[in-house]
Amino acid sequence: MKLLARNFAFGALFLAVATAASATTFINILTGGTSGVYYPLGVTLSQIYGEIIADSKVQVQSTKASAENLNLLQAGRGELGFSLADAVSDAWKGNADAGFSKPLDKLRGVASIYPNYIQIVALADADIKTLADLKGKRISVGAPRSGTEINARAILKAAGLSYSDFAKVEYLPFGESVELMKNRQIDVTLQSAGLGVAALRDLSASVKVNFVAIPAEVVAKVGDAAYRAGTIPANTYDGQSAAVATAAINNLLVTNAKVPTEEVYQMTKGLYENLPRLGSAHSAARQIKLEDATAGLPLPLHPGAEKYYRERGLIK
Repeated sequence: MKLLARNFAFGALFLAVATAASATTFINILTGGTSGVYYPLGVTLSQIYGEIIADSKVQVQSTKASAENLNLLQAGRGELGFSLADAVSDAWKGNADAGFSKPLDKLRGVASIYPNYIQIVALADADIKTLADLKGKRISVGAPRSGTEINARAILKAAGLSYSDFAKVEYLPFGESVELMKNRQIDVTLQSAGLGVAALRDLSASVKVNFVAIPAEVVAKVGDAAYRAGTIPANTYDGQSAAVATAAINNLLVTNAKVPTEEVYQMTKGLYENLPRLGSAHSAARQIKLEDATAGLPLPLHPGAEKYYRERGLIK
């Protein structure tokens, strides 16, 4: 009888532990390289979610950014991921040239957040003033299949250039590209990121550089609605005394269709009700506005995000 009671008690304890474990909300936030914008924003979101979502266990994963994040989300290996809008469009349609052999049909939209600016930065003594001057130079275009690298191919093609026109092409994340610039192993880096990205702040504070303009007519030749003309304001970086014309592309937050509605609702709410905190984590987040949350999404909204936007009157 005592043995039976002991077994019953053990079984009840096991059930209680299993139930508690099953109630834990696991959130994996997919970001980018640690020297970019996605990572510090992901860290801040993880802190917010850990505070507001009951029984949550939140982690941040540094990745190669857009394409990798979307493939991980499709595979159910993340609950929230950052990505550029053009990469999301390619993933949703299944653009093999962009690294998506078939449509990633499990992806769902959460929010359109801040714009990325394609920032082309050259060593001041590399004699690079225009896009045409890039020919024959050494360049880093971002990690392979990252949002930056996809942007690089699009902009260079619109400018009449291809990778074969360069003396050397490196496929490296922001921080590593900057180190090569400092060591004069490359002449120019193209980085698609929010304004004031840490890697370029570091570069402009360390060596003399100049920012190469991307004229509006080149942006128009890309032929993708995700790309629009933009401007890097004067004095965004050390020594950058004049505004620079460039291309801008929105960043999105994306999830998987199978993530529970309430979980995505809480993540969306946590984002928009903590914008000052995110803006303190990185200046790029100061451009996030609720009224822009559904602008230009190339895929369906997740029901959890839609629920929040209906509450706020953004969707009727």
